[in-house]
Amino acid sequence: MHTSQLQIVDPRTGDTVTRVPVADTAECSRALSRVRASATGWSRTSAAERAAALRAGADAVRDAAHQLAELNERETGKLRDDALGGVDAAINTLIQYAELGPLHRGRSLHGAWSSTDLMVPEPRGVVAVITPWNDPVAVAAGLLGAALVAGNTVVHKPSERCPRTGRAFAELLAQNLPAGVLEILDGDASVGSRLAESTEVDVVAHVGSTSAGLAIAQACASRGAKALLENGGNDALVVDDGVDVRWAAQQAALGAFANAGQICVSVERIYVVKSVADEFLTSLTEEAGKWATQIGPVVDERARDAVHRQVSDAIQGGARVLSGGVIGDGPGTFYPPTVLADCTRAMSVMREETFGPVAPVQVVPDFATAISEASDDEYGLAATVLTTDMEHAQEAWRALPVGTVKINAVFGGAPGGASQPRRASGSGFGFGPELLDELTVMKVVHWSPPGH
Repeated sequence: MHTSQLQIVDPRTGDTVTRVPVADTAECSRALSRVRASATGWSRTSAAERAAALRAGADAVRDAAHQLAELNERETGKLRDDALGGVDAAINTLIQYAELGPLHRGRSLHGAWSSTDLMVPEPRGVVAVITPWNDPVAVAAGLLGAALVAGNTVVHKPSERCPRTGRAFAELLAQNLPAGVLEILDGDASVGSRLAESTEVDVVAHVGSTSAGLAIAQACASRGAKALLENGGNDALVVDDGVDVRWAAQQAALGAFANAGQICVSVERIYVVKSVADEFLTSLTEEAGKWATQIGPVVDERARDAVHRQVSDAIQGGARVLSGGVIGDGPGTFYPPTVLADCTRAMSVMREETFGPVAPVQVVPDFATAISEASDDEYGLAATVLTTDMEHAQEAWRALPVGTVKINAVFGGAPGGASQPRRASGSGFGFGPELLDELTVMKVVHWSPPGH
């Protein structure tokens, strides 16, 4: 019997969207037993056949795009066009892994003339995929698609903040797969903990908070399972002397306010060189005003309160509010685009991930100081540098201790790029062709003729 339920509230209105039972221990065990029982058959299915199932799943997702976007909007407040963009990204990702899966290969080795020596990738077995709410369809598509096309069976736990969106997407894939290859569990952190601790699980692939990732890593380490983690970030933006200040402010606003600041690689802290600081702050404040009518709500009251606590802490520490910084009286969990000046490292808004529409700015004397401050952080997800100086750009991408460095664009990048987050931001490749390497294990085969 289910002992608890998730209550999902529309962050735009405060109305209850649905209540979803949390999977109990017995339900988790049954799901794990089914995927374990299906593992051998799925691993022996040809790569081309697995890829065909993934393509069929992509077609089903395309047909249900508007329904998925509507669910996402109701559960998380993600704007409809952004939600549709996430579905489109998911479709493309599924197709990408359907194409890459059959091409994923091992190696032959140079041994004796009479022998054959091979290195062959094999599925790891059972993968638990635990996904976040901020882009639930696109993120799940990468991990589910790569795990399945590589021959693993999967238990998927979508975020407790958008269980219907996550389940609906995974069911579209599951309907094109053999029974037991993809199972879905609704639930909160207790379900994620059961999956991380289960001896039936060979890999836990998690995108979410750093605290949850640390607990997963510890559970996996205790029993020798693999943890594949993309966790929190505190991404810096450096604004150098010599840039077009209005353009720099537009980039900063896009990075800090898009999706209400709820993107893994959102701009979390800004370091601007003193010579352009006043003009930059004026322009950024103007941009915040433009964004005020273009963003959706923070995902829920708990998240909004956490954002506001960080803003309040900064104000108490001496920061000046140039825009926003207050909780409105209207319905839902909206938080205004907020610009904070006179920020320092002592403030939590500069040291910790905010995950809301907040742009805290620290003025620094020069570019070298900006890079030093940007590098002094416990996270290691991404960073952006806006500069016209080629030498500064070269120094920045080499010096910044993060998995992704973006020069002169807060978002974007070529398809297939795969980075490795560092330190508190996680470990392992979470996308791109390299994700197939993470979700397989290499076996060396030495084959000699029998003796006489």
